[in-house]
Amino acid sequence: MKDSTRLVTLGRDHHTQATGDTADFVNPPLVRGSTVLHDSVADLRERVARRNAGADGPPVAYGIYGSPTHHAFYDALTALEGGYRSWAFPSGLTACTMAILAYVAQGDHVLVPDSVYFPTRRFCRDTLPRYGVTTTFYDPRIGTEIEALFTPTTRVLFLESPGSHTFEMQDVPLLAAIAQRHGAVSIIDNTWATPLYFQPLKHGVDVSVHAATKYIGGHSDLLMGTVTSTERAWPRLRETIHHYGLTVSADECYLALRGLRSMGARLAQHRATAEALIAWLKQQPEVERILYPADPADPGYALWQRDMTGASGLFGVVLKPSITQHQMATLIDGLQLFGRGYSWGGFESLLIPTSVERTVSPLPGTGPIFRVAAGLEHASDLIADLDQGFARLRR
Repeated sequence: MKDSTRLVTLGRDHHTQATGDTADFVNPPLVRGSTVLHDSVADLRERVARRNAGADGPPVAYGIYGSPTHHAFYDALTALEGGYRSWAFPSGLTACTMAILAYVAQGDHVLVPDSVYFPTRRFCRDTLPRYGVTTTFYDPRIGTEIEALFTPTTRVLFLESPGSHTFEMQDVPLLAAIAQRHGAVSIIDNTWATPLYFQPLKHGVDVSVHAATKYIGGHSDLLMGTVTSTERAWPRLRETIHHYGLTVSADECYLALRGLRSMGARLAQHRATAEALIAWLKQQPEVERILYPADPADPGYALWQRDMTGASGLFGVVLKPSITQHQMATLIDGLQLFGRGYSWGGFESLLIPTSVERTVSPLPGTGPIFRVAAGLEHASDLIADLDQGFARLRR
């Protein structure tokens, strides 16, 4: 089946497990609960034994291991990612940090791109050292030179392609192969591309992470992170998940599964709107360059074209060095249709100044940078709003 068909049909068989009826509502039921009642002691013990043996789907022994609502979403996401198992967390950041923690211990070392999402960077910089784990940040555009950064204690290679603020593309198959050769687990934050446009596990990565808050949820009413892994990587990840007791409510999984249904249609519109905005922005004399891997002028275009099958609506704009931060703030503050807010992937357009920490690789430009999340409004209305913003900047 084509991806658009899979988005609509995946995970819809779980209603029969909850009701026993093969002619039921199109959406899997919303099953909330903590206590699971068992037919007998033998049934109770059998379910616990299944879980201890590595079984992760229903029937379960306790609510923390998921209801049919949870597993409908997990199964759909796993199929889209081409993985072995999936799980959900209370936020995208939790998914990133738990994925790293699953594979490290005292004395270990991790490699993280200099362009990484700042909260992930902060966790590696400030929290991991408390557990005796060190981090080396590397240039996100590194190639085979990364071999020199591996040590005998390197356990994790973290990737983010493209970077969520500066949009550097990484050579994911190459880097994942090098990590595997060194016995390290590769983890990627795949939020920008979504599982619809890039399946990193098929390119050698061990764990794919998403902030499902973004395009999977799609409506700015959900906080969730997800992990999907290969069969080889799943046992350690599963153990960490259950030891920390991390789960989300059935309501959140219901919203995430609902978001998946329309994600293909939404992403097509997000990209079309982004490309219309980019074409207009390129004509403005204050704009130095656009940061968008799907743009043929972008340095990462060849990697994007090789590895991904589509693009989303998030991009960066580098202004010329002569533009001040105050001028950029004047542009942003008067916007009517672009919200000034963190996150992205919802139906609404957002625009915020970019402030990132770098220690290894330079920023892509010396002027101010802002990030645009193209929403589902009409592109001409958004361009009119930007036009007024640039007029304020010039005044």
